[in-house]
Amino acid sequence: MIIYFSATGNSKYIAEQLAEDGERLIFIPDAVDQGNYVFTVEPDERVGIISPTCCWTLPDIVEDFLKKMKLKYADRPYVYYVGTFGTTTGAAATMADHILKANGLAFDAMFDVKMPDTWTPVFDLSDKERVSRVNREADVQIERLKEDVRRKTKGKHMHLTTPYFTGVIGKTIYDEYTRNTNHFTVESRCIGCGLCARKCPVHAIEIVNKHPVWIKEKCTMCLGCLHRCPAFAIKYGKNTEKHGQYTNPNVTV
Repeated sequence: MIIYFSATGNSKYIAEQLAEDGERLIFIPDAVDQGNYVFTVEPDERVGIISPTCCWTLPDIVEDFLKKMKLKYADRPYVYYVGTFGTTTGAAATMADHILKANGLAFDAMFDVKMPDTWTPVFDLSDKERVSRVNREADVQIERLKEDVRRKTKGKHMHLTTPYFTGVIGKTIYDEYTRNTNHFTVESRCIGCGLCARKCPVHAIEIVNKHPVWIKEKCTMCLGCLHRCPAFAIKYGKNTEKHGQYTNPNVTV
């Protein structure tokens, strides 16, 4: 069983690669919409949690889901975490592990995969060759990851991580500032297709007079709306337009 969240496709790509061995795929926004938080783990079934990193911590939709998630099993399964990241996973894995431990479980292993950083208020994705190179390097990491998961490798196998307290600081920044939807603006080139509203994982957008309106003060701030917009009409601050759009080229999001 692979439980994942993905906005621009990086984590979805990893989930689908790992699912080649027949694992069930559970997309967190779908599970939340259905009120589905209880899962029965079959004998010998592995459980993977795959998530992007936001401000050195977990996206709020992932954090909330893990707090409510219940796993039913006869024999304790192999449970692992995979974080996707551009610069660092921060303390996201540790924070996720704390949540699981509060529910009587813990990760047997933690992994990460470096992929293009989609936080374009800061990071520039306009160099397509560089982005392609990062994705090619990610494929090498994913192949190793697949083998580690098959072998049920244990332990922490991550690149640059940070102490738990940095995740607490990051979560404060994320909750108090980053997630505020008033950062979004929409250019006149918007075509009113409604894709942003349909795909928003927390239903923070409505289309009013063929124009997206954020109806919640805060969202997950995954930037899926910005990156998937066919007219590239959605901006977050002053840098995102020049920093470009990105979706993982190997999956549909």
